[in-house]
Amino acid sequence: MKRAQKIVVPPMPDPKARVLVIKHSAFGDVILALGPMKAIRLAHPEGRITLLTTKPYAGLLDQSGLFDEIWIDERPKAWQFGKVRDMRRRLNAEGFERVYDLQTSDRSSSYFRLFDRPRPLWSGIAPGCALPHANPQRDHMHTLERQAEQLAMAGITRVPAPDLGFLKADLSGFDLPGRFGLLVPGGAAHRPGKRWPAAKYAETAGLLADQGIVPMLIGTNAEAGAIDAVVAAEPRAVSLQGRTSFAEIASLARRAAIAVGNDTGPMHLIAAVGCPSLSLFSKESDPQLTRPRGPRASWLRSDRLADLSVGEVATAIRRLLET
Repeated sequence: MKRAQKIVVPPMPDPKARVLVIKHSAFGDVILALGPMKAIRLAHPEGRITLLTTKPYAGLLDQSGLFDEIWIDERPKAWQFGKVRDMRRRLNAEGFERVYDLQTSDRSSSYFRLFDRPRPLWSGIAPGCALPHANPQRDHMHTLERQAEQLAMAGITRVPAPDLGFLKADLSGFDLPGRFGLLVPGGAAHRPGKRWPAAKYAETAGLLADQGIVPMLIGTNAEAGAIDAVVAAEPRAVSLQGRTSFAEIASLARRAAIAVGNDTGPMHLIAAVGCPSLSLFSKESDPQLTRPRGPRASWLRSDRLADLSVGEVATAIRRLLET
């Protein structure tokens, strides 16, 4: 006779608890985590919630209004004993009762061991934690579903979609045309296989311009090479390189007719605000696990992005414009 399986019911979140949320990076993952972060705030409406993050995203996440305090994690090396000691003291001094590790990396999991016993109720994958995300298939889930399940195992069962309504900006300085589209031809410099060729972006920019949609390119100064190549090949394209904040990207996306870009952080923001968007993937990343989510988000994948034709992208754009 089989024994009945033991069902472990997680303790309900204390609305007044002192809570730590950990989310370091990257840009796209931070956008996807806004839904789980909102769920944590709703579960602890009267609690004091501290976020541990990295400098590039502190301002963005502070604007969300979900946190009472933002800490910048300098991510000390193991041999930087003084900095590790200081971090340990700071973590223990706050009296955290719950920790939600939304980074679930080796580094963030290692912070579990910095807490004195009795340790706070920890949601994540740190060995020995009280609220583990105990699903062996967790690495085969899309980030949104994975984090929603992680929180469910910690007693938070309702996770909303990311809401970026707090990101608003005055666009009067951009002299925007009546109809425009966004192109995001950049991406991580160390992952060139995730970039669709600039020449194909230029051809796509021309197709948009032929339809009365002014192509506007966004990206950082580190992505100048790709953006400059597109503008040089298609003079009707407009470069906004290095000119857009997170809030300005969100506001531009709300007004854009279409957006096309590589598998890179800004596409998550663009998709999340509802812009018709097309993200391009190579074999270097799996859209089933990491694609941008949004009401009008779509994607294409080719093992080698150089093999993805402008015709295929144009067809996908047309479908998005027609829906």
